[in-house]
Amino acid sequence: MMQRFFIIAFSFLAVTALRAQEASKADQLYFEYSYREAINAYKEEMRKSQLSAQQELNLADAYFRTGQYDQAAEAYMEVYKKDSLMTNTQFNTMLQALSRTSGPERARAYLNTRTNMVSPELLENATFNYETLEDAAAASSGYTIIETNLNSPQSDFAPAFYGPDRLLFSSGRPTKSKPNYNPSAESYLSIYSVSSEANFKAVMPTLFSMIPESDYHQATPFYSEALKQVFYVQSNVEDGELAFDDNGKNALGICRAGQNGSFDLLFRDLSTSFYYPFYDESSGRLYFAADFGKGYGGTDLYFVYSNNGQIMSEPVNLGPHINTPGNEIAPFIFDGSLYFSSDAFYGLGGMDIYKSEIQEGDFYSIPVNLGPGINSNKDDFGFIIRSASEGGYEGYFASNRPGGQGKDDIYAFKAVEKPGLKTLAFRGTIRDMSGLGIEKAYVRMYQGDSVLLKETYTSSDGEFRLEIPMRDSVRLAVGKEGYERLDLGNSASDSSLISGQPLEISLTALEDIVIRQSNRILVRMDDFHFERNSKSLTPEITASLDEAALQLKKFPELRLRLEAHTDSRGYKTTNQKLSEGRAAAIRDYLVAQGVAPEVFAEVKGLGETQIINNCSDGVYCLDVLHKQNERYLFILLNYDDL
Repeated sequence: MMQRFFIIAFSFLAVTALRAQEASKADQLYFEYSYREAINAYKEEMRKSQLSAQQELNLADAYFRTGQYDQAAEAYMEVYKKDSLMTNTQFNTMLQALSRTSGPERARAYLNTRTNMVSPELLENATFNYETLEDAAAASSGYTIIETNLNSPQSDFAPAFYGPDRLLFSSGRPTKSKPNYNPSAESYLSIYSVSSEANFKAVMPTLFSMIPESDYHQATPFYSEALKQVFYVQSNVEDGELAFDDNGKNALGICRAGQNGSFDLLFRDLSTSFYYPFYDESSGRLYFAADFGKGYGGTDLYFVYSNNGQIMSEPVNLGPHINTPGNEIAPFIFDGSLYFSSDAFYGLGGMDIYKSEIQEGDFYSIPVNLGPGINSNKDDFGFIIRSASEGGYEGYFASNRPGGQGKDDIYAFKAVEKPGLKTLAFRGTIRDMSGLGIEKAYVRMYQGDSVLLKETYTSSDGEFRLEIPMRDSVRLAVGKEGYERLDLGNSASDSSLISGQPLEISLTALEDIVIRQSNRILVRMDDFHFERNSKSLTPEITASLDEAALQLKKFPELRLRLEAHTDSRGYKTTNQKLSEGRAAAIRDYLVAQGVAPEVFAEVKGLGETQIINNCSDGVYCLDVLHKQNERYLFILLNYDDL
């Protein structure tokens, strides 16, 4: 048995058969997907006794799956107030119901009550998509949607390219060989082939002959031109009959068939259903959706490594920027972009189509809603795209939007530009000078010199990511209290910022450049000495000052007292003037090297007034001891403020 896939008619979720003694009549109806009858039964049971927390959730789900969103929102919120069994997936459904009935602002308000329980990636996805969908210009799709005449009164969905001029798709239309599937009141699903010329005018789809016959579900095909093979899902069977797990569940496996008559069952797990296989010829990866039960919620997107389609690894989850507490399905990769469908609460309604850019290291940019046109307030899914021979792009998707012929219909589209909002994404790691990640360092994106576009902070391991709708020129700045502030430059003049490569940034800590001396804090400096009775900077001195300039420029907020001291040789008045001249020469040189003049709050020449050993006037000392008194100090005045 099979239900509408999380409210969508193309679902293949298998039924768990409930034993009568384990559930009430309402529960039985609910798990048989008879949602309207289950609602009436739950209401009847409520008049006799209080529903359990799980039954209250079942009732809320039943309202949602029958399109009674006002009642669903109210029922979910009653459960939510009790803080009972609601999972993140059900929380996602509650937010969907609120968005449909009260608008996205109310859903956002409830989301804000649970920010500590949802992932930062989910919050970032939601904020980004709320903002872009509010921007009419950014959300505008620019598509031309074309109705096709291949649709039937039944469910038609999951289009797939089959060569240059044919299309494969799934349908519940009646066939002579397959019985009806009770939950959908349609035939068990079959895969059809049809000519795609002239938008399917005056053509008749035929059953796809490359795959072996089955009495049960066969759906969501993907044809690999390189392998000459088709990947698809089908009901798990044994000896021609449906196969069930110990709980009475029948699930879907992934198969592949070749033009030479070959057939393989790639994935089979009687307790797990697999959906929408997609083979990426460039990487050899096989992508799919699955309800493993240990992902981020609902169905997630995964891939496995393969050798010409033969599985070579364990499934790899695409991670929390792609997968949400809702359901993700129908992966399709084109020109470095991953297209997929999700019923995350921040969409336009139901299942929406999103695009994420794939970057080095399996990094996925924030999935961006494709916007009105392709997406509606109903379910939109199964998006495929390719370059059109006449220029631009063409493709197909399925939707149950009003005006179609059946429960789900296939639509064609044309687009001048690659669909989906372009974004500008930065990511990387900020480390200290020892290589350890710096937590809670800020990363700020500016337009021009002062307009702050977005700000984020690094995680515990120093990693960050920042993404905005595409702009021609932005400036990136990073820093943290107690560390240097670093301007990474402008993306218009530094292409490395937008190369997609992760940024590796090192920040110097203030503690790395200071030392404590009795009750003072000094900036570290290599010792140097002037020639006797001279104020001129020697190469030895400028080498030391160049290193000091590098550190001081990292901390323009420092306020220093520069002190110059001489030894006791010579006249006191001469030494006083000599120290003042040397202090001024040091300050002037550092300013010429780019150190901000305001860093030097005080510049003092103290001559021989603060001798630190016994080498005072009239005392014989070795030269090395006299030189201990010639010193140049950068005393930090505002350490506590930093």
